Amino acid sequence: MIPPEFHEILKDTFRSRRVFVTGHTGFKGSWLALWLFQLGAEVTGYALEPPTTPNMFEAIGLREKITHIHGDVRDYDHLLAALHSCRPDLVFHLAAQPLVRFSYEEPRLTYETNVMGTVNVLEAIRHTPSVRVAVNVTSDKCYENREPAVGYREEDSLGGRDPYSSSKGCSELVTAAYCRSFFAPGSYGTANRVALASVRAGNVIGGGDWGVDRLVPDCVRALSRQEEIVLRYPQAVRPWQHVLDPLGGYLLLAARLWQDGPSYAGPWNLGPDGQAAWTVEKVVQEIIRLWGRGSWRVDGQPQPHEARWLQLDCRKVRTRLGWRPKYDVPEALSLSIDWYRRFYEQAAPAELYRLTESQIAAFPAGGGSPGIAS
Repeated sequence: MIPPEFHEILKDTFRSRRVFVTGHTGFKGSWLALWLFQLGAEVTGYALEPPTTPNMFEAIGLREKITHIHGDVRDYDHLLAALHSCRPDLVFHLAAQPLVRFSYEEPRLTYETNVMGTVNVLEAIRHTPSVRVAVNVTSDKCYENREPAVGYREEDSLGGRDPYSSSKGCSELVTAAYCRSFFAPGSYGTANRVALASVRAGNVIGGGDWGVDRLVPDCVRALSRQEEIVLRYPQAVRPWQHVLDPLGGYLLLAARLWQDGPSYAGPWNLGPDGQAAWTVEKVVQEIIRLWGRGSWRVDGQPQPHEARWLQLDCRKVRTRLGWRPKYDVPEALSLSIDWYRRFYEQAAPAELYRLTESQIAAFPAGGGSPGIAS
């Protein structure tokens, strides 16, 4: 059974709170901003315009639901002014350059956004007296990838071979330094007023993602055009999870930080169970089955390095936070393809908004594993 306190904890924490979300025009940011809006929060988003066309932000008409500020996290003065104007209680930092292959083309942009962007957000928080909770969203790729047989633990070495992964490791190091230097748990309530945490999740899927070089969007684009799906690494293994699973974890963590302060500060892995680690090929075969037609082939061109195996050890979040994912991979893919199918059937933004709202409302009730452990 799903304990009823999951919903109550979130409602009690976020209702009428002022929440600032960077990167709210992206895929995960749009889902998070909508969920916060549904919980009764006063949501202010700070981001560049949506990175793709189409995109989740415009597809569901989110601009009309929240306060939208066009801004770049590399612009410290503008970011600080936005935070002072909003006077938020809680901050979620999602703005990032999120693509591995693009990081090879634009390494400087990647580091400026993912590293100095994090510095700017945390420094702006340091100078915004209203903030009590901050959550930095990074990636499972932040670890020094040695492809071990066991999952990465929060205390494992950070790093990365490619600029994107390296930048996310750097973002984690920045967060740890700010936690020790300015938001130290030992001085919480006296010299320090902010409870700061980071969350590491990856390979999130769900309706409304049109990111470049991402598996499900690439598949859906090809299938909607009746084209063959082209794969780079069909045998690569990833821990796939529906977007609502990690977002539920982010919200629950922020709620615990709000209630208990530094007890929940620091880094957290949020990943699915071991059976959710599917190969790319297996995921694509399931997408084709759900779509009802399609085919795929391997791209024979040389590709930049990407890790073949990524898995997180999530014992900390299971035991201390009480979080666990609800959806297995078939359920996550089914929800995702249902959303995309409605979009490509020319559903209006109001209809897609209701569909997205209904998927959020159904979480974590119903089948699957609970979103919060009993």
